[in-house]
Amino acid sequence: MNSRDNTEYGSVSPQLDDLSSTLMGDALDLLADGKDVNVLLVIQDEDESVTSLQLSDDGPEALLQGARDRIRRSRHAVRYALTYEAAIQMDDGTFAPALILEFGERGHASFSAYSLFEGRGEGDDFRWTDPAPAGEEEPLLG
Repeated sequence: MNSRDNTEYGSVSPQLDDLSSTLMGDALDLLADGKDVNVLLVIQDEDESVTSLQLSDDGPEALLQGARDRIRRSRHAVRYALTYEAAIQMDDGTFAPALILEFGERGHASFSAYSLFEGRGEGDDFRWTDPAPAGEEEPLLG
């Protein structure tokens, strides 16, 4: 029998919302400036200090796996967010550039979202969509 409160398990705390929103904003700023995002990762520990990393010394899949492994190994982590570039298949079969966000918190479900963007490197002419849910992810913090 599952004794977990499913309402709380599937919720996003204000702290996680703030952590993930800040990371997404930082990544969108990089794209607006024409810079590479690679994989950006933030991990918040028990005393609410935040470690920020940009992983960039490998291929996209290896970088993403490295970020996820780092989260799993973080003994004092209570929440995390990571973001990276990808392409999302649209209804018409074409692909559009997107920023993917994965985020989670110890003892809660983990989620992903995406934001489509255009105009990379165009500063004030850079455009993006509000983040849309992309589904539940494997919990990395247990």
